[in-house]
Amino acid sequence: MNSILHSAVFHILRPLIRILHRNGLAFGEFSQIARQVYVETAESQLLETGEKATTSRIAISTGLTRKDVAQLRQTQPPTSQSESYNRGVRVISGWIKDTDFHSSDGAPKALRLQGAPDSFENLVARYSGDIPYRAMLKELLHSNVVQINEKGLLELLTNAYVPNPGNDQILSILGSDVGLLIKTIDHNLQPEQANPRFQRKVSYDNLPKEAVDKFKQIVSQDGMELLVSFNDWLCKHDRDSNPSTQGQGTFRAGVGLYYFEESLASETQSINKDYPHAS
Repeated sequence: MNSILHSAVFHILRPLIRILHRNGLAFGEFSQIARQVYVETAESQLLETGEKATTSRIAISTGLTRKDVAQLRQTQPPTSQSESYNRGVRVISGWIKDTDFHSSDGAPKALRLQGAPDSFENLVARYSGDIPYRAMLKELLHSNVVQINEKGLLELLTNAYVPNPGNDQILSILGSDVGLLIKTIDHNLQPEQANPRFQRKVSYDNLPKEAVDKFKQIVSQDGMELLVSFNDWLCKHDRDSNPSTQGQGTFRAGVGLYYFEESLASETQSINKDYPHAS
């Protein structure tokens, strides 16, 4: 089991460390974060089982020293920008689906910035809470999601919000999306799990480049259509978008799709370089 788990960790860490290294996160910082998460996890699991989460018990279960554990328990976790990203998604989704912000042909209309019932200011207020509309405008302009036309109206350029690669918010997607995927896998790996969550993948490993290029186009088109249909359904049942929605509790639910592609020739070369005796 350990060898299988070690192999899984290597596969997870390789792309992750590549991102961290490219963005200047040194090993010492990564190690500190990992230690803190180990302590938080151990403490949480002890409390869930009704045991006392003492520094000594946490140290034993994590392999850290009592001194390290005591210090890490006093450290505040870093803040996340995922909420800002989620608000941007909600604004674009509302613009696309809310008929109050549509033209006569049913498409998202170009909006005045403020001063009208169907202004961008009111759109942001309806779908993004108390965030200033100018802050949201700045972010969407920077991400090339919208543009101001020659009439001074704000036009929607795309039906999806992805932060600009130079924006720190795109790194928050790394934390939120990868974290959610691993949570789903963790849920499904629980012993005797009676209510598994949907987790499927399809792939073939002997494809020519021409087929890969075509498949990428198919995924881009059909995948977006599928996500839009899921968005329509969720929007109708979300209390922020539909305040009349009734029901118990407050949950977050959704579906994520991603396309992957890799050259198996380069992967084999990398494995043979790292492990000369691999075959």
